[in-house]
Amino acid sequence: MIRMESVTKRYADGTVAVDRLSLEIPDRAITVLVGPSGCGKTTTLRMINRMVEPSEGTILLDGEDLQQQPVTTLRRSMGYVIQNAGLFQHRTILDNIATVPRMTGWGKQKSRERAAELMERVGLDSSLGKRYPYQLSGGQQQRVGVARALAADPPVLLMDEPFSAVDPVVRKGLQDELLRIQDELGKTIVFVTHDIDEAIKLGTMVAVMRTGGHLAQFAPPAELLSDPADAFVEDFLGADRGIRGLSFFPSTGLELATGPVVRVDATAEQLTAPGAPYLLVTDADDRPLGWAEPRELRAGEITADALLPYGRPFVAGTDSLRAALDCAVLSPTGWAVAVDAEGRVTGVASQATIGEAIRAAHGTGSTGGARAGERTGDAAADGPADVTKVAP
Repeated sequence: MIRMESVTKRYADGTVAVDRLSLEIPDRAITVLVGPSGCGKTTTLRMINRMVEPSEGTILLDGEDLQQQPVTTLRRSMGYVIQNAGLFQHRTILDNIATVPRMTGWGKQKSRERAAELMERVGLDSSLGKRYPYQLSGGQQQRVGVARALAADPPVLLMDEPFSAVDPVVRKGLQDELLRIQDELGKTIVFVTHDIDEAIKLGTMVAVMRTGGHLAQFAPPAELLSDPADAFVEDFLGADRGIRGLSFFPSTGLELATGPVVRVDATAEQLTAPGAPYLLVTDADDRPLGWAEPRELRAGEITADALLPYGRPFVAGTDSLRAALDCAVLSPTGWAVAVDAEGRVTGVASQATIGEAIRAAHGTGSTGGARAGERTGDAAADGPADVTKVAP
């Protein structure tokens, strides 16, 4: 655990970047520092490895005052990842990753073996090991930066807006990769970002900071969204915090209607039996093709190009209610398509049905095991279907 006790950073010109900050950063979890520019989040991060020395207060790591440790030893015991990776351009990828092990006395062969192992862990092909940073994409360079920070197996990992310089698609992939690595390694991670969506997705705990280095609220993401401490936190979270909050409600237990689902080779009787305003047509392997009104379908004459798009499906039981609601909104019929892990249709759910599930989940306080990383969503309307329940 990292504990900050009344920590202040005051510069020579009188500027106070962090003011009497007290914070307990839990072990083996991701703690995200988030807030507007000038709120002191990066300064706070850098005081942990003493790149910035505090003016007042104490920072403890497992009960030991960091000021009493040799600064070089301290920094080598903490991984550090920055924006744009900060790689050595004259060194190969393997040698970049092996930097800290070599500095701490590891042999060249052992260091490179460790680097190769970490390349695989962060999702980099081993063939990239002999290349130089300029030969890699931005996303690949950030993965190298993460691998380098993990090379000496530090218990603490500090990350200063590491994914902010890449495009949204690459950024999402890097976020997912970090969550996967954290599940495997269980590091104590302090992560700085200005993006509240990133904070909610990654954080076990989120510290919202306001200008002047004051802590506005420190809470798990679900609590932050449901119960902001004051108007500043509420405004910073944005007007759609209710929709974001649905990320914490799993779709497990959502009862799906199967009546409106027919295969492309359905008989005339099967096409009229459900009595629903729309039918979801699947291929012979039960993968979705599209929607159509029953009167527009003829047995033996169904073609995919004549169907309405189905938007995108959600994975029932894995994705959140936010993902399910978004799928319903994207569908021209107002129904969400549920699939299993292999992409086979397991049923459909209307916006009204999902709405009932949301109300039930709020009533039971069920957040199950849903991760904040499942995102999407907006509400409304109605559709076919059976009532839905959420498992407690």
